Amino acid sequence: MTDQITFPDVVSWAVPLFIAAILAELMWIHIKGKGGRYETRDALTSLIMGAGNVASGILLGFIAYGFFMVLWEITPLNLGTSWLVIALCFVLDDLRYYWVHRFGHRIRWVWASHVNHHSSQHYNLTTALRQTWTGTFTFMIIIRAPLILLGFHPAMVLFVGGLNLIYQFWIHTEAIVRMPKWFEAVMNTPSHHRVHHGRNARYLDANYAGVFIIWDKMFGTFVPEQDDEKVDYGLVQNLGTFNPLRVAFHEWIGIFRDMAQPGLTLRERWMYAVAPPGWSHDGSRDMSEAIKKKHLTRHPEDRGTPGFENL
Repeated sequence: MTDQITFPDVVSWAVPLFIAAILAELMWIHIKGKGGRYETRDALTSLIMGAGNVASGILLGFIAYGFFMVLWEITPLNLGTSWLVIALCFVLDDLRYYWVHRFGHRIRWVWASHVNHHSSQHYNLTTALRQTWTGTFTFMIIIRAPLILLGFHPAMVLFVGGLNLIYQFWIHTEAIVRMPKWFEAVMNTPSHHRVHHGRNARYLDANYAGVFIIWDKMFGTFVPEQDDEKVDYGLVQNLGTFNPLRVAFHEWIGIFRDMAQPGLTLRERWMYAVAPPGWSHDGSRDMSEAIKKKHLTRHPEDRGTPGFENL
C-alpha cells in the first residue's frame, strides 16, 4: 500500500503555545509567589535538551518512519482516516506510550534515554521540554509496530503521538494543584505527574500515563499525590550538573562502564543493560523495591499506604 496520507506536524505548531505558557507560568509564580520555582541554569538546560531532541528527530527520524512504512507495505489492513479511527488510534497509542514509559523506568537500556527527563530538581513547564536525544537507540519504535499492522497509517500514528506529547506539556507544573475530581479520575494531571517525577520512596515507579491515568489504575502503578508528603523532584542520585552533554549521555556511559568491569559473567554484563536501574552484580546498589523496603524499615507507619501497598 503506497497511500499518500499526510497529517500536520502539530508539535511544531504548538511551539509558540509552549513559549507563551512558559512566560505565563513565570509571571504567575512572580506575581503570586507560589506555584513552582525557576532556576535559570536548570531552565536553560531543559531548553537545550528540547532543541537537541528536535535536532535528533530531524537527523534520525527517517529510521522510525522507514520502519513503519515497511510494515505498512506488508499489512493487508487499512482502517482509513475517519475521525473515529483517529480517535481509536489516539487511545491505543496512549496505551502504547504507557508501556514504553514503564519500560523506560524498568529496563536500564531504555532508562538511559529517558533519565534526562527526570534529571531536573525543579518542576515547571520547561521540564516538559527536557527530552531525550537518544530515543532511536532504545528500539522502542518496535512497540508501535502493532498499530501499523492493525491498519493505522504511519502518518496517523505519528500525528496522534504528537498530540500525546502536546497534552503532556501542561501537566509539568506546580501552578495547578488539582483538577476537578472527574477529570483527575480519568486523565493525567499535574498532580498525578508530579508524583511520577518524585524521588521519594513512596513515589518511585508510579504514574506512567501519558494522557489517560486509567492505564496506571488498570495495571497497578497508580499512586495519588499525598497532601502531607511534598514531592522531592529529581533522581535518586542527582547529577549535580547543568551540562547538557552529561545530562544526555551520563547513563549510557554508566552502562558501558558497568558492563566493562573485569571478571563479570556474560549474564552479569547483559543484566547491567536490561535489568532495572540500580541493579548490580554484587548487590551494592538498590533498585526501587529495595529503596521502598528500606524506607519502611525506618518508617513502619507507612506500610500499606499509597506507594507501599504490596511491600
